[in-house]
Amino acid sequence: MTTESVRIDKWLWAARFFKTRTLASDAVDNGKVRIERERIKPARNVRCGDLVQIDNGSSVWEVLVRGLSDVRGSAEMAQKLYAETEESIVKRQQEADKRKFFKEPGMTIKGRPTKRDRRLLDKTNQ
Repeated sequence: MTTESVRIDKWLWAARFFKTRTLASDAVDNGKVRIERERIKPARNVRCGDLVQIDNGSSVWEVLVRGLSDVRGSAEMAQKLYAETEESIVKRQQEADKRKFFKEPGMTIKGRPTKRDRRLLDKTNQ
């Protein structure tokens, strides 16, 4: 879509940073998304050239807006909407390496740990 500006929650959803617009809107409300290092609201418009910082839970991105869309398309189309900064690429790679080589013992446990899970955790902490 060719417009001058698009709501940030729609753009985040169209660029595939979040699976739903609701998740994107909640992230913006909770301060996980910033434009030019400034906290924003979901109705804020994003324009080409804006620098957006996004914490989607699993990783932190810093991207430059290159295109605008308020409809969700293919992954190829979504990648054309932004360009990730070099610093962001390096940081995300370092975080991925940390997770790969130094796994948290509790990351594999879903929900409340069972007695067996607690014993395994105690063994690893000794």
